[in-house]
Amino acid sequence: YFLFKFLVIGSAGTGKSCLLHQFIENKFKQDSNHTIGVEFGSRVVNVGGKTVKLQIWDTAGQERFRSVTRSYYRGAAGALLVYDITSRETYNSLAAWLTDARTLASPNIVVILCGNKKDLDPEREVTFLEASRFAQENELMFLETSALTGENVEEAFLKCARTILNKIDSGELDPERMGSGIQYGDASLRQLRQPRSAQAVAPQPCGC
Repeated sequence: YFLFKFLVIGSAGTGKSCLLHQFIENKFKQDSNHTIGVEFGSRVVNVGGKTVKLQIWDTAGQERFRSVTRSYYRGAAGALLVYDITSRETYNSLAAWLTDARTLASPNIVVILCGNKKDLDPEREVTFLEASRFAQENELMFLETSALTGENVEEAFLKCARTILNKIDSGELDPERMGSGIQYGDASLRQLRQPRSAQAVAPQPCGC
């Protein structure tokens, strides 16, 4: 039905590449080095009965790559904003990453905050409550994840995709708008949707 452009953003060492690898390959990436520039992965998922392809850009978290990675923000529909629950420093930089996403991608970008490395709970430096409060204040969804065990990894991507889909159905997001980060997977869907939006008729389930 649709193709969504996603970003995975956050400071270096938070486990962004491992989250992506766990989502795409369903296993933990043992030999993970810092990403140089940008890495890419894609997966087709079923969201609310609709088939959606997620094109995911995993961006380097190191400052020296910021000018390169920022060019990939353009036209992103969704983002996983990742920090490491055992590192206060990565949590403290979240506001800067969020500003970049909303300025460079789109003010309407759907962002889910991911507190990664949940498996290292005894070493935690950031409480669930304070991260939850940050998410609430900035109108973000929030989950704690573990790229090692796979906990909530799939749910993070699917929750983000589900929210985008709901916003398309409600008319809040327009796939036709340039830079929306959304493409139709089937040209006939575009023709189907146009009269509906013009008449403000609720989308009917399709038997395809």
